[in-house]
Amino acid sequence: MSSATSSKSNSSAASSSWIGRFFFKTAIFCIGMGLCVALLGALALALAWPNLPDLHAMTDYRPRVPLRVYTADKVLIGEFGEERRNVLRFNEIPDVMKSAILSAEDDRFYQHGGIDWSGVLRAMIANITHMSKAQGASTITMQVARNFYLSSEKTYTRKFYELLLTFKIEANLSKDQILDLYMNQIYLGHRAYGFAAASRTYFGKPLSEITPAEAAMLAGIPKAPSRFNPIANFKRAKVRQGYVLGRMKALGYLTDDEYKQAMAQPIQIKSAPGTPSGGYAIHGDYVAELARQLLYDVYQDDIYSRGFNIYTTVNSKDQEAAYTSLRQGVLDYTRRSAYPGPEETIDLPAGIEHDPAKLDPIIDDLQEKYADSGDIVMGLVLSADPNKITVARSSQEIIDVTDKRALRVVARGLAKNAKPDVKIQRGSVVYLHKNGDYWEVINMPSVQAAFVALNPQDGAIQAMVGGFDYDQGKFNRVTQAWRQPGSSFKPFLYASSLERGLTPATQISNEPFSLTAAQTGSKAWNPKNYGNEYNPMLTMRQGLYKSMNMVSIRIMQAVGPKYVQDYITRFGFDRARQPAVLPLALGAGSVTPLQLAGAYSVFANGGYRVPPFLIDHVTDSSGKVIMQAKPTIAGDAAARAIDPRTVYVMDDLLRGVATYGTGARVHRELKRDDIGGKTGTTNDSHDAWFAGFTPKIVGVAWMGYDQPRSLGDRETGGGAALPIWLGFMRVALAGQPQTPPGPMPPGLSKIDGDYYFSEFPPGIAVARVGLPTGDTASSGNSGGNDGISQLLNQLGGASASPRAAQPEKVPF
Repeated sequence: MSSATSSKSNSSAASSSWIGRFFFKTAIFCIGMGLCVALLGALALALAWPNLPDLHAMTDYRPRVPLRVYTADKVLIGEFGEERRNVLRFNEIPDVMKSAILSAEDDRFYQHGGIDWSGVLRAMIANITHMSKAQGASTITMQVARNFYLSSEKTYTRKFYELLLTFKIEANLSKDQILDLYMNQIYLGHRAYGFAAASRTYFGKPLSEITPAEAAMLAGIPKAPSRFNPIANFKRAKVRQGYVLGRMKALGYLTDDEYKQAMAQPIQIKSAPGTPSGGYAIHGDYVAELARQLLYDVYQDDIYSRGFNIYTTVNSKDQEAAYTSLRQGVLDYTRRSAYPGPEETIDLPAGIEHDPAKLDPIIDDLQEKYADSGDIVMGLVLSADPNKITVARSSQEIIDVTDKRALRVVARGLAKNAKPDVKIQRGSVVYLHKNGDYWEVINMPSVQAAFVALNPQDGAIQAMVGGFDYDQGKFNRVTQAWRQPGSSFKPFLYASSLERGLTPATQISNEPFSLTAAQTGSKAWNPKNYGNEYNPMLTMRQGLYKSMNMVSIRIMQAVGPKYVQDYITRFGFDRARQPAVLPLALGAGSVTPLQLAGAYSVFANGGYRVPPFLIDHVTDSSGKVIMQAKPTIAGDAAARAIDPRTVYVMDDLLRGVATYGTGARVHRELKRDDIGGKTGTTNDSHDAWFAGFTPKIVGVAWMGYDQPRSLGDRETGGGAALPIWLGFMRVALAGQPQTPPGPMPPGLSKIDGDYYFSEFPPGIAVARVGLPTGDTASSGNSGGNDGISQLLNQLGGASASPRAAQPEKVPF
């Protein structure tokens, strides 16, 4: 018995000793880890603190007159500069505005040191209670730090720097100075910075005349400037105003009578003279930004303070038509594509739609994540079935989608067996669009598009839209996107062949063409005609009308890739981006939409190269002209690019394409005979183009993905890009008389219904190219495959292979 007790006692002592050692080691480890974390934190602080920005720029309120950008018909489309903020001194800002801001954003602003820890705790408890992000804890100082120097990306690094900058601001500026900064600099929607500017933008009055009701409405905007301002969403702004007024009453800034009076006051939206209410009259963001960049290259930062006015060449009516048509074209493509599903689906508690206090914060947070894009707005699905989708924009704005046309677009998301990531159901986050007289659910487009129009007589840009939504990214696809032009490049190849002895009547093989792996040094190249349509022989005219790839390849063989590469530089193409290889015949080089428009201008204006330009003139603050464009004018002998006979024949051919060929929809819908044009579709439909012109206007439309991928097997330039071009031209050409073809130039004859240069009459001109017996690239060729493997690997496929065999030996 004693032995057993002794053994148990020893075991207990050993166990206690082990537990004690464990907790001792654990404590030492935790202390060590804490020290390591503290040291790492101190090191991060020491490294980051010196890199924080200087606060001088925050308090630098030197008066500046902004750079303003106008259309040719004097419509304001852009402002760049500080004066837009209508800076007021702190004591000039009415107390009612200050109290409204503190009530809405940070009621303990004067008590905390930059971070309201009690607010953080309160927000955490509220969010846990509501099982969602119902409250935030961002202070005014934190917002100042974020708005001045930091991006909006949600990363831990940005949050860390935001906190450090918050501490630096609090350590160096007084509370009144911080609030002054916030009130003068915060963005409040529709290009209004600061509450003084916002008061003029929304109410047409100086801030000194603001009422409590108006102050509360302005104070409610910072939470979501694009949605809570009274122009974008008056109902939501009123709900937010009521919340702010309630807070002002609870905090003692308003008496009961003042609160009731403010709640009852009607709000009149009235913009002050010279202030663009609801944004600018037209959508010229890409134009304004490019104009700013061009002037910045000359004057650098001085452009923001000297009161410069840029008058562009853009026509406001044409610009708005381009914007509207591009948006419609992208949405049409999006509708006929497979619906990819909602943005996300959240767990939405039952009955929450009847509790605005719970529903609206959820929608507000979702709208922060999924921003509106013009007339495409985010909403939260309350219920969905194959016959109706009920969507909430807020507790006050419920929209029912019931039109069969709209439901058909998202039918795969409403099916009973829909996959989870595609299914539209309660809690789904979707986008809405008002399509004419009915609402529709539509995904935010991922495809992009670009459009540019210019005057071919002097190169003046008349309209330019560089993407679907400027606010989603300033990348201007008109000037910055280098893409394969596909078949829209073929007219330049055809033009080169006319000057080498081919004619529209030349018979050309349209049978399959191929290069073996041995010939390419890499992999076989087997280009195809669209629709796999082949013929023994076609005339060159027929080949262009039908955009037959086999015909174009054999023309390239006949003329010679090097000759074509040299020739197309006359149109303004970059030699380095147009490889002297057979696939160049299919548009395997790279162009921008603006460059392509400039090249088509040569066909439109009689054969002159007129570089595109955007800025007509610039004035200083006194109205004195300090810069004036001096464009090249078509007709200047020094600007002659190609033979006028070539222009005449190509104009005839391209009018035929727009009447009988792949662009025949142009003639059917516009009922004009003075339009020439060409569709373009690259390999696997990565790019869709349409370029069309009259002697007075050239337009180029493009559609594709920024990261190239197929638009779809059935998508072509005629189906995807041409509608954008047509939408614009219906407006631009309305009321414009037709321009008949000019007189036939000397040295050109029309024989048996087609055209011949005097030096290449029938019998001397090339009568036939290629063999109607299924010839391959080896027929009549002399070896030579330098570089083909490299280019095949870089570009791949029919639209992008490298140096091919030498051209077929054709007598000229």
